[in-house]
This record gives sequence, structure tokens and C-alpha cells, in this order.
Amino acid sequence: MKIFFHRRFKKQYRKIPEKIKQRFKERLLIFGENPFDPFLHNHALAGEFKDYRSIDVTGDIRALYKALNEESVEFVCIGSHHELYGK
Repeated sequence: MKIFFHRRFKKQYRKIPEKIKQRFKERLLIFGENPFDPFLHNHALAGEFKDYRSIDVTGDIRALYKALNEESVEFVCIGSHHELYGK
């Protein structure tokens, strides 16, 4: 699987604590092997995010991505539930 990162994701990633970056790297390895591993809590989103999916990085940190095709995804943003969804 090819994984790309949107410039918004890269900007947000630079600002998060090193501990969260490490957790994301760990989750990304799992994602690369099996995007639907239960550990990731991968789920489709609704409403304005209906074309995206989310994986859990930590209890409150999520990474949103969009499938580009059957073999490629692009992570578009990373942040807390509140930062991403406003709830």
C-alpha cells in the first residue's frame, strides 16, 4: 500500500508532541500491514467527513485519511477529537 501525507497533515504533525509522533509511527506500521486491524479502530466518518476514515492514534488523537484508489491512501489531518470534529 502506498501512503501519502497531505500538506495539512504534515503541518499538524510538526506541532504535536514527540510522544504522539511515536505513537502515530507505531500505528502506521500496523496500518501498512492491515488497515483494518481492530487495534486501530478504523472507521468510516459521516457528515462533512463522509469521504474519510479515521484511525485511533491515542485515546483522543485521531488521524484522518482518504482512499485515493485500491492501493493508495492519503492522511489528511491529525489531532484531538475536538480539534478535528469540533465536538
